Amino acid sequence: MSLVNLTINGKAVSVPSGTKILEAAKQVGVKIPSLCQMKIDEIGFTNECASCRVCMVSAGRKLVPACGTMVKEGMVVNTNTPEALKYRKNVVELLLSDHPQDCYTCAKSGKCELQDLAADMGIRKIRFKGEQSTSPIDTSSYSIVKDNDKCILCRRCETMCTEVQTVGVLSGVNRGFNTVVGTFFNADMMDTECTFCGQCVSVCPTGALMEKDNTKEAWDALAQKEKPVMVQIAPAVRVGISEEFGLEPGAISTGKVVAALKALGFDYVFDTNFAADLTIMEEANEFVQRLTKGGDLPIMTSCCPAWVNFCETQYPDLLKYLSTCRSPQSMFSPVARYYFADKVLGKKADEVIVMSIMPCIAKKYEVAREELGKDGIIDTDLSLTVRELARMIKEAGIDLATIEEAEFDSPLGYSTGAADIFGVTGGVLEAALRTAYTDVTKEELPDDAIEFKSVRGFEGIKEATVNVGGTDVNVVAASSLGCARKLMDELRADLAAGKAPKYHIIEIMACPGGCVAGGGQPFHGGDYEKVKARGAGLYAIDANKPKRKSHQNEDIKKLYAEFLGERGGHNAHTYLHTHYFDRSNPYAKKTEAECTAE
Repeated sequence: MSLVNLTINGKAVSVPSGTKILEAAKQVGVKIPSLCQMKIDEIGFTNECASCRVCMVSAGRKLVPACGTMVKEGMVVNTNTPEALKYRKNVVELLLSDHPQDCYTCAKSGKCELQDLAADMGIRKIRFKGEQSTSPIDTSSYSIVKDNDKCILCRRCETMCTEVQTVGVLSGVNRGFNTVVGTFFNADMMDTECTFCGQCVSVCPTGALMEKDNTKEAWDALAQKEKPVMVQIAPAVRVGISEEFGLEPGAISTGKVVAALKALGFDYVFDTNFAADLTIMEEANEFVQRLTKGGDLPIMTSCCPAWVNFCETQYPDLLKYLSTCRSPQSMFSPVARYYFADKVLGKKADEVIVMSIMPCIAKKYEVAREELGKDGIIDTDLSLTVRELARMIKEAGIDLATIEEAEFDSPLGYSTGAADIFGVTGGVLEAALRTAYTDVTKEELPDDAIEFKSVRGFEGIKEATVNVGGTDVNVVAASSLGCARKLMDELRADLAAGKAPKYHIIEIMACPGGCVAGGGQPFHGGDYEKVKARGAGLYAIDANKPKRKSHQNEDIKKLYAEFLGERGGHNAHTYLHTHYFDRSNPYAKKTEAECTAE
């Protein structure tokens, strides 16, 4: 690859041909402000539409956008000329003139890139007055709030939704002053094929896209004294929340989170990892049954609700390949409500409140699915994101960094290392293989062979072949819905051609990198080193646990003996399994009863 030589602020630099000025400047330690630009090489996300014009620099006799201009041999770039500084400040002031002045109450305050730029540029008043665009706030979904008044038309959300996730819900609509990033026919988010993965929220620089805030409902639940409040925390929470309190990315804060939840007033704090072990017991059993008895293969994991939504809306013809297992969140809640409440508290199912802390905003949609309940009682009352929990902890004046650690409550708080790696791409697949091997061979996988490193890493698609009892099992892990689409199209084509499917097991996580990059995690700002550090934290927890296979969890064995019966049996199906719907038609957003009636 040929190199291009140029000068930036008097510093000579050589960069590969095709490099943009913005990237070249980073190599000599020059920071050029930007809003629309974001590049995440690990997931193939590049947004360089040059729409905001905040990154204008002087290149010769004119100003050019640094994010959209390629370097040229001998180019002389100056980023801080009076002309460039004035232009950039004017652009930010114009953006602010058409932006709600509610920074104090905005959910993105303190994390807003527009707010940060205005502060860096010393903007203390809005000089430009005039008409402001106004749109109704879309609160139709359980997961996402869309406020177009705060949109700066950077198109990051559109790029993420269309190019990385391939869902295509968001797109630029209209022209000029009336331009918005909207949906087809201006439909509410709930009436689109949105999967609620939340990746649009993760890359939005302002508060135009945010998770639906359920902290008030959580505080109300804690304030009442009639019903005990139980809460579960997902694997990725313990390595994500640390960043909200100044700790290093990936710092393991398990005991601190437990202590903080206790201090907030939760009566019982449990670990979703317990249910992750339970998920493996059921999912591995389901796979072995299909493998040995000629069932539908490949079996596709069903832990990720955004992926399930994607399959229901885009690939309803492949729903039979989805594992019938619920997600760990939706396995834990009925166990807490119908087993723990009865056996330990002497309470009926409707006499307790069950909540969850998740790295995912699609979980908010999942808890509202009517099939995830029994006798009119919803299994999970409320699901909060990591960001929401962090806000509650800060509101209560608790310092997570210094709080003394606490232990999970029993018996729904113990888990093996296999459960921890659920939070990273490839983890569910790896955990399932550890137990499926024993189910088939009746032997324990040797300790030096339990790490299936071929399915680890942040590549979008990771393949491996594992010999299980003399049978070569072909497995694949897909990270992002765009990669999921590639696998589903391939599976469709094989089935249509009468070919045997290529894989036996397919793991899919909607968020690129898995739950460590979930839509409800602390904002990474495009820095995927933070996401990688979170994943490394989960692998470290797994490596240091005394038991690393789900079937070794003694509390899980006790649960089967006292409540569930046999794996895959009647009670297990009642509380741990589910069914899916074809949501690709106009009836998709109606209830099951309404669909049947019509």
